[in-house]
Amino acid sequence: LRALGLQPEVCHLNEGHAAFAVLERARDFMAETDQPFDVALAVTRAGNLFTTHTAVAVGFDRFAPALIEQYLEGYGAKLGLTLDNLLALGRRNPDDPSESFNMAYLAIHGSGAVNGVSRLHGQVSRHLFEPLFPRWPEEEVPIGHVTNGVHMPTWDSPEADDLWTETCGKCRWLGTTETLGHEIRRVSDARLWQFRFDASQSFVAYVRDRLSRQLTASGASPEEVAEAGHFFDPNVLTLGFARRFAAYKRPNMLLHDPERLLRLLTHPQRPVQLIIAGKAHPSDLEGQALIRQWTQFIRHSEARRHVAFLSDYNMLLSEHLVQGVDVWINTPRRPWEACGTSGMKVLVNGGLNLSELDGWWAEA
Repeated sequence: LRALGLQPEVCHLNEGHAAFAVLERARDFMAETDQPFDVALAVTRAGNLFTTHTAVAVGFDRFAPALIEQYLEGYGAKLGLTLDNLLALGRRNPDDPSESFNMAYLAIHGSGAVNGVSRLHGQVSRHLFEPLFPRWPEEEVPIGHVTNGVHMPTWDSPEADDLWTETCGKCRWLGTTETLGHEIRRVSDARLWQFRFDASQSFVAYVRDRLSRQLTASGASPEEVAEAGHFFDPNVLTLGFARRFAAYKRPNMLLHDPERLLRLLTHPQRPVQLIIAGKAHPSDLEGQALIRQWTQFIRHSEARRHVAFLSDYNMLLSEHLVQGVDVWINTPRRPWEACGTSGMKVLVNGGLNLSELDGWWAEA
């Protein structure tokens, strides 16, 4: 930034991964003013803002003291810090030589303001970081919250954009949103119904095409591929579940009673269809097992016409999902979902949310 002639006044640390920036900002100030590290940190921390997105302590990056010594002891010397002084910035107890170096602790020690990403997550974060503020009442731990949001123009479909524009104007997201609820209620039921039906038709066509290509790539027979081109029905209620497959998100909750789920999916008068997508971390064996549970269920001869697991989950697939499903399902284990914004993307496209009251849903 200096090479570009930029002098930022505020540095936003988005999660603990970026916490080493507080040290570099202090070092930069030391070079400019010839002040010691303690003074430099006190001055620069006022311009550092740390946003934590993690709701469980195990989610914070931690490094063994030996790694910090190997890679940062020389850097610490440039700051005028001994190895113990450097390690203390990332520890709850600076006198415990066995304690690992916690990046979130470093971010808090070097930031003038700290926030979670929803009201509930702010409460969770105050509890998580209370040990850094001994003798403080938990409710007074200086961590606030700013609830996450989404960039609506990125996620609304062209049809949704047309509907919002004719009802609320092109600049609806740029100013106050207080009147949007009143304005959107002026849309007739028939107009909304047609809008959602058109979205469902487009989505079903997309799912059929993607599923056919997915089956072809996996070596399915031509008959199976052709059959997939007739799966799903735009007139049937479509549920969507798509996110990272992790145990705390409970993606297999609907499989708690697979026979009941099958009856719901195949109800003769009120059938339901379900589209699932997501990935598990390569080292998350439990998350991978959850995906296998769904693929095994879908192999059931009665289920496969009503449920699909779409592989290679990415932003493009997510865009189609939030624009096409009727109901978005969210089943985290409260209060482990820090915010979760996928359901916001569904709302702008006329979909509904069915969610545990966690993250932003607790404020909706």
